[in-house]
Amino acid sequence: MKTHGLISLAPLAAVVMISTAQAQSVQPGDLRASPERLVQAAVEGVIGTIQSSPDTRSGDINRITAVVQKQFLPYTDFSRTTRLAVGSAWRSATPEQQKQLNEQFTMLLVRSYAVSLSQLREQNVKFRYKPVQGASGATDVVVETRVINNGDEMQIDYRLQRTPGGWKIYDINMMGAWLIEVYRKQFADIVARSGVDGLVKYLTTHNARQASDA
Repeated sequence: MKTHGLISLAPLAAVVMISTAQAQSVQPGDLRASPERLVQAAVEGVIGTIQSSPDTRSGDINRITAVVQKQFLPYTDFSRTTRLAVGSAWRSATPEQQKQLNEQFTMLLVRSYAVSLSQLREQNVKFRYKPVQGASGATDVVVETRVINNGDEMQIDYRLQRTPGGWKIYDINMMGAWLIEVYRKQFADIVARSGVDGLVKYLTTHNARQASDA
């Protein structure tokens, strides 16, 4: 099967702990927290842990991945991300295929994020959050953020959906490209060539290769 390059999550990791106490005050599922405060908690909580632990500060990818799984993943709805990224092929997939797609794509996102964070574990950049502009009662919002590092500014936007368990991150816009849109195009190409099983195989192979390179 032809291989397809998957986009990097490196810009996503361009963050720094601004106020660990404030970040830790908002927990996943906090129904009172605003979308921007949940994004701040998700980002700064994991960064704070990575910067404070000798094992993760040394760049141990497996330990950084474990931190992301424990502290960032609860703020996300990567199951929704998977469904939207797979697109129409999701409806034709069997329950077992859907389970494998969700597991493998979530693993890809988590590990990519961890690799990105490992590159910035000792940097000190500023991270700004813009209050959400939207109608009261909105259930789908975008939190715009700005990352300033040595005078350079980068925009990273997070899309969140209101769920019974609070606001959850399910898409990220980096340098003008929403992850779901980019992955949907890549996944559609693989499915067209090799079917849903081909996509499962590709993601599984990709994740196994990344793990062996750690």
